[in-house]
Amino acid sequence: MKLPRPRPGRVVLEGRYARLEPLSLAHAEALLAASANAASFDYLFDVPPTDLEDLKAYIREKAALEDPLFQTVIDKATGLAGGRQTLMRITPEHGVIEIGNILWGPAIARTRVATEALYLAARYVFDELGYRRFEWKCNDRNEPSKRAARRFGFAFEGVFRQHMWTKGKNRDTAWFAMLDRDWPRLREAYERWLDPANFDPAGRQRARLSIPA
Repeated sequence: MKLPRPRPGRVVLEGRYARLEPLSLAHAEALLAASANAASFDYLFDVPPTDLEDLKAYIREKAALEDPLFQTVIDKATGLAGGRQTLMRITPEHGVIEIGNILWGPAIARTRVATEALYLAARYVFDELGYRRFEWKCNDRNEPSKRAARRFGFAFEGVFRQHMWTKGKNRDTAWFAMLDRDWPRLREAYERWLDPANFDPAGRQRARLSIPA
């Protein structure tokens, strides 16, 4: 492998059900609706927007950043932004990158749109950019996030105790990762699960996402 790897860019990533686009003001109203559940921010570094203008100011700030690099998750069935995520802690010299700042709103959470959003990011990181390691980190108290990491095929690597101080509280951080050598079997599992034949007319899965050991 040749290092450093390229930095991720502001690209559009297309899937069957989801599309990842660079964060922009065009998404503001839909992202405000996706941010309506304040509990979704319990383990994020930011806080819920107070109104549309507050969210627009947030978007202007975050859209200009290179790291974290914000992506909007578009539900292709509705054409609306259902959430956001980032590529962050980007380390081209080691071929390491993290997915974070994940906010999948109620319209896409626990749906094939959210799963495909994760898949599109991983495919971009491994297949297009050639990174060696893709990380997922979360507050160790965030049980739903830890379950999601395992479902998506990230391997648990341990807990960094007193890793951060955020929102006036200690954060122990659970670390998960998938590696480039894991990706071929993970990609196959994702693509099998995302196949339209795996869903009934109401969009319910016929078989669960099964990641081989």
